[in-house]
Amino acid sequence: MSDASDLIVEYRRTGTLEALPIGHFIDGAFTQPSHNRTMESFDPGRGEAFARFTAGTRDDIDQAVASSRQAFENVWRDMAPVERSRILQQASALILEKLDLLAVVETLDSGKPLQEAMGDVRGAARTFEYYAGACDKLQGDSFPLGSDYIGYTIHEPVGVTAHIIPWNFPISTAARGFAPALAAGCTVVAKPAEQTPFTALLLADLLYKAGLPAGVCNVVTGTGLETGAPLTSHSGVDHITFTGSVQTGRAVMKAAAEDITRVVLELGGKSPVVVLGDCDKEQALSGVLGAIYENAGQICSAGSRLVIEKSIHEEFLAELVERTKGLKLGHGLDNPDVGPVNSAEHLAKIAGFLDRARTRGADVVAGGAITRDPGSGRGWFFEPTIVNDVAASDELAREEIFGPVLTVQVADDAEHALELANDCQYGLVAGIYTSNFAKAHQLARKIDAGQIYINEYFAGGIEVPFGGNKKSGFGREKGLEGLISYCKTKSIAAKIR
Repeated sequence: MSDASDLIVEYRRTGTLEALPIGHFIDGAFTQPSHNRTMESFDPGRGEAFARFTAGTRDDIDQAVASSRQAFENVWRDMAPVERSRILQQASALILEKLDLLAVVETLDSGKPLQEAMGDVRGAARTFEYYAGACDKLQGDSFPLGSDYIGYTIHEPVGVTAHIIPWNFPISTAARGFAPALAAGCTVVAKPAEQTPFTALLLADLLYKAGLPAGVCNVVTGTGLETGAPLTSHSGVDHITFTGSVQTGRAVMKAAAEDITRVVLELGGKSPVVVLGDCDKEQALSGVLGAIYENAGQICSAGSRLVIEKSIHEEFLAELVERTKGLKLGHGLDNPDVGPVNSAEHLAKIAGFLDRARTRGADVVAGGAITRDPGSGRGWFFEPTIVNDVAASDELAREEIFGPVLTVQVADDAEHALELANDCQYGLVAGIYTSNFAKAHQLARKIDAGQIYINEYFAGGIEVPFGGNKKSGFGREKGLEGLISYCKTKSIAAKIR
């Protein structure tokens, strides 16, 4: 088994990796369709292709759904929960055994720094470990109907589940959908983003090697039009878990409505980080930097709005700008502070936001421009950016940029900060920095978001339910609520005398 350093040497010598999978993963094996169409996968740090993968079609989706339907009805839903648990536990162990390979592939596909990719892979292993422990603890309730009756509920697996996986956290998002679905007794058909196909394929193969029966987890690669849309509109799918943009989420909901298919939608965000004057400034500075510049800001829950109390605005901003300007950019395999953005198209989109802002007279106090890897002069990079004192009505404060761009909004006091935090179409997460325990929890109750972080952004883990309000979507992933998302509750009542 190659470690990360060996894989990096191989990539730099050959421009690719021998271990990359070929074909879809259907029925327990990598399969190459008869049409033999392929697409390029790009390394964002170089801005060039490093591999090819299969471009699927509706026929491939039909094959994968039929495979998962058969596996659900004949094998997986009736397997003893303890046996499902053992398989998921073994999958967790295998993910850790392949940590270096999965992380290097994730870095090449997505562009993120290797240290972040390593964390994502470890998180994926922990996700399978968590839900392995939940398989045989998914129990219902009993009802107090009196001595003449008995009543109870059972949780049944919903069936074949479709998973549309985004490009910003490929293995993390796959794991947080696959693991609870499999734990509940459902089967999986996944369509990874066309920009980042490989770790979902490798994960499906590891699950099969861990003992997952053939057909229980299938992965089809390709474009959203030719594989994603046929999957989300397929009559053989019982549930859809989608992570992506609001626009595409609407299309998924419309497709699901035709067959009344259940959906969980995790969409966009424009999350506020509320920093009050009584905060621990060092803690807040570190938190704000991580909240916006991890994965180059390409996180649905990124802290992209700094809502800061006026009393500390100037001092805090000066230190934040200095630290931001000191961040090092580079290829993900070089473990920089900030890596590239995922594609040339996305880079242009981010730049467009800043170009328009400048025409409105925006105060760009750090970054604000397209750049390149300082070492190679290549890749799709955008400077870590801060725009100061932005009006609540401005595009920068209202629209999801999905890049390393922090918008600063100045609040008169805590009440004004609450008003600014909630003045948004999204409601995914929010951060609060204050040393006043009561004030923190008062704000946490009043901010309209699905998850609140207090004095540590991205606090928690797989145990904590995650999902949004308003245009950030609905439904919850992670935690035990994520498990229930893949269940149908059946109530049973019987007269016993």
